[in-house]
Amino acid sequence: MKKLPVLIFACLLFTVSAFAQTKDEKDVAAAVEFMRKAMVDGDRANLTKLAADDLSYGHSSGKIQDKKEFVEAIASGASDFVTIDLTDQTIKVAGNTAIVRHKLSAQTNDGGKPGSTVLGIMLVFQKQKGAWKLLARQAYKLPVQ
Repeated sequence: MKKLPVLIFACLLFTVSAFAQTKDEKDVAAAVEFMRKAMVDGDRANLTKLAADDLSYGHSSGKIQDKKEFVEAIASGASDFVTIDLTDQTIKVAGNTAIVRHKLSAQTNDGGKPGSTVLGIMLVFQKQKGAWKLLARQAYKLPVQ
């Protein structure tokens, strides 16, 4: 009977540690939130700061943009995100690389035309000079439910 409290404590400790984020995972999650906010705000400086120089930004349509094209599309309002909600996010860090997956739901206003989209997203971040930079992004269409 004396071993039961120890067993329960060990199970709780294992459960909590299994779901705890590492410092790098927390930093990557913060970079994702920084990106989400910069995209909604159309903040050229923050988008430029976040994106790696070698960015490859893929859309669900198959269109690929480099850093300059990505920043300009968002900052100019050509690609205008009114809201972005991210759900079902996972983060996997391997050395100086992090893979983020989530579901993106957004309200848009591209070219003054209101719209909405729901996409699957995979992001690749790379730690460069101590900061997590967006190196690659690929959006994909989700099955209709």
